[in-house]
Amino acid sequence: MSRISKQGSKSNGNNLLSWAEERMPIMQSIAKRFIKYKPLKGIKIGVALHLEKKTGVLLRALQKGGAEVSASSCNPLTTDDHISAALSEEMDIHAWANQTNDEYYECLKNVMTSQPQLLIDDGCDLIFLAHKKYPEYVKNILGACEETTTGIVRLKAMHKEKALNFPVMAVNNANSKYLFDNRYGTGQSVIEGILSATNTLIAGKNIIVVGYGWCGRGIANRLKGLGAKVFVVETASSSTEGSSGYHRALEAHYDGCWVGSLDEIVHLGDIFISATGNKHAIGIKHMEKMKNGAILANAGHFNNEIDINGLESYSSSSKEILPNVDKYFLNNGKHLVLLSKGRLVNLSQPTGQGHPIEIMDASFAIQALCIEYLVENYQNLKPSVCDVPMSIDNEVAKIALETKEIYLDGLSDEQKKYLQTWQEGT
Repeated sequence: MSRISKQGSKSNGNNLLSWAEERMPIMQSIAKRFIKYKPLKGIKIGVALHLEKKTGVLLRALQKGGAEVSASSCNPLTTDDHISAALSEEMDIHAWANQTNDEYYECLKNVMTSQPQLLIDDGCDLIFLAHKKYPEYVKNILGACEETTTGIVRLKAMHKEKALNFPVMAVNNANSKYLFDNRYGTGQSVIEGILSATNTLIAGKNIIVVGYGWCGRGIANRLKGLGAKVFVVETASSSTEGSSGYHRALEAHYDGCWVGSLDEIVHLGDIFISATGNKHAIGIKHMEKMKNGAILANAGHFNNEIDINGLESYSSSSKEILPNVDKYFLNNGKHLVLLSKGRLVNLSQPTGQGHPIEIMDASFAIQALCIEYLVENYQNLKPSVCDVPMSIDNEVAKIALETKEIYLDGLSDEQKKYLQTWQEGT
């Protein structure tokens, strides 16, 4: 049975869902095929995603494919109550805005008690909970999909410890996801979330972006376009997989950003945005040195990138100024402004709307097609973090281009032969 907020309007939710669906042609294409062939018939799917209008389009598509859907949010602050109200008429929904931490986990537990055979997760809380609390259900789970960088990191750690008991598709690692969602989606939506909450001017501000992964790149580049003076912070880290902190810092430098350590530049910042996926990227030792009135925002999945406990302990008091805007009065006589209680600034209701609709069209298309792939191929997959098949990744990008009336030429026979000869070294 659904458990939702009483504040949501079903009619408003349906209007929002229609608005999103009209602008998601890739998902429309997939939904039409799902309606015809019912590839998910009889499959129970448990979902933990930010429950807003784009997510609603995905959930409806899964249901059109024959699935039984039970869904919660993946963050206590990111549910749109209007969407929750509308979807509760059609499927099992456990989500509302501004949940407590206990309520959040209660909703995840409700999803698990539906005994899903497939999971869709964002941040790995649902997958982790399944392994920790519901071993009797885990044996019946065919596989899962994970949406975020943070979730993939957690899953790889679980696999390394031999604690992962079913295959998980690393949706985040698909080209059609991270190249666009993490960069263009996060880049736009984080800035929109800050502006919606504060109505502040970006032009002329010193803005410090902590972390220069795909999300940090997107944020920094769009800030520059709005006239900000962008500073980038990276860590002296090496890496055996992907680029290291040294490489990311050098890239930021070549992209025209001022690059340094947070200790070195903290006194210059007007706005700070964390995008690292790591704990206490902005600590109390940094906050002590910040300008009076500096704004702190987090673009990472979990609310531990900014040391909130440290901020609270170093403050004499705090008060809410606006929705998602809290002023902390520090013991040194200054004050700082924390957005969205340190949680995702681009998705926290009511000021955040999440990524643009067109961006999530591709990301959720990957999710839908990976769920279909798991149903068809789970018997051939071992418990591990699995790459999205290139055939799915390419198909989503191809459909995305075609919906914009962009068509690419193929290689000529001569070009194919030339490349084959070069690859074979003959």
